Amino acid sequence: MDLRARIDASPMHPYQWMVVALCVVLNILDGFDVMALAFTAKSIGSDFGLGGSELGVLLSAGLIGMAVGALALAPMADRIGRRPLILMSVALATAGMGLSASAGSAWELGIWRVITGLGIGSVLACTTVIASEYSSARWRGLAISIYTAGYGVGATIGGMAAVGLQSEYGWRAVFVTGAVLTGLALALLVVLLPESLDFLTSRGRTGDLDRINTIARRIGQSPVPALARSADKVAPRAGRISDLFSGSNTRSTVLLWAAFFATMFGFYFVNSWTPSLLETAGLTKDQSATAGMMLTLGGTVGSVLFGVFASRWTTRSVLLTFTIAAAAAMTVFIMSISTLTLAFALGILIGGLINGCIAGLYTLAPSLYGPQVRATGVGSAIGIGRAGAILAPTAAGVLLDAGWTPEQLYFGVAGVVVLAAVALFALRPARSTDAAAEPVPAAVSTESRS
Repeated sequence: MDLRARIDASPMHPYQWMVVALCVVLNILDGFDVMALAFTAKSIGSDFGLGGSELGVLLSAGLIGMAVGALALAPMADRIGRRPLILMSVALATAGMGLSASAGSAWELGIWRVITGLGIGSVLACTTVIASEYSSARWRGLAISIYTAGYGVGATIGGMAAVGLQSEYGWRAVFVTGAVLTGLALALLVVLLPESLDFLTSRGRTGDLDRINTIARRIGQSPVPALARSADKVAPRAGRISDLFSGSNTRSTVLLWAAFFATMFGFYFVNSWTPSLLETAGLTKDQSATAGMMLTLGGTVGSVLFGVFASRWTTRSVLLTFTIAAAAAMTVFIMSISTLTLAFALGILIGGLINGCIAGLYTLAPSLYGPQVRATGVGSAIGIGRAGAILAPTAAGVLLDAGWTPEQLYFGVAGVVVLAAVALFALRPARSTDAAAEPVPAAVSTESRS
């Protein structure tokens, strides 16, 4: 039985949970960054004399950077390794946050926001992969779900910090704090973050065997006597987008992109527009804000619940259930706002379900690709998903201007989320097994499951 199969079949070692925890920290910083700008936007607008559309561009700049980072930088992880790219990307995000605090104009701030996004987008793709690779088959879903829940924790901390810091020291202090925290995380990663075992095994260079066995001992596994590929063989090129559209990868890539785009579209619509649409539909400002907070609360709980369910049933079946249930809950939610208690309960439910969908996609995506294109495949899917995130708020605004009601918007977005379920259902025949995503017999090797 090879090392990959042994890791899949074994209980999670504390060292493996430590690697997952490092990934959670990075996702918390992502949530902090996004909400820090959202809560300081009004102060920034006052300082630079910006209108609503200009603030909208600033809010989108980070998302654009994240999409580009996931699409353009993440594939490098399949060539140079997960660890080096994570360290470089966190350093880039640290610099972007620090420079944002020194911006002298909206244009400067926009540039630094894009740079920050480049680093974060690349980090998210790589941490999703490395958290998946260090998890056992049974607990992979829970590990990725805990990782995903970190975003909500970071968003809450970011919002609270933004309110307190800018009232005392101004909006620039929020970005200084973000830079310091990200810099501290970088120092922690330099000391603690290991390279991916799957990457080292697939690369098979001279000296990699010693690194593999050092990590194997740390996670309680016996050493590997030799690599499957001799050190003098030249490994095939890795990290090419074109490889995602070769052979059996084509179907998986197209359907995964569709699922990410549609799910992220629904996620960002719900989180961006719900308070405003509920106010339009007749709720008070305070009631609408409370409903928005219910979504955030449900999101953190829902991500973890997905992992609990995925440890008992297959990732795909749980993800399909969450996706269909999220679409159904959206339609019921917008029709129940006259009953506040029911609306708030459904708000928690929607937040939990749609965040669970994100956790499920993050769990499923790494299992669809081999080690040499895994970061490329996950990064591209996240990048396409960010495109849906960018489009959702804009499209909703255009449709509102065209006369759509809140009910029509929610029904329409629920339909988009159903398309994600269709893509996930169609993805099933494309693969014989769940690769690294599901429990497998101990005798099955990585190669036979790919």
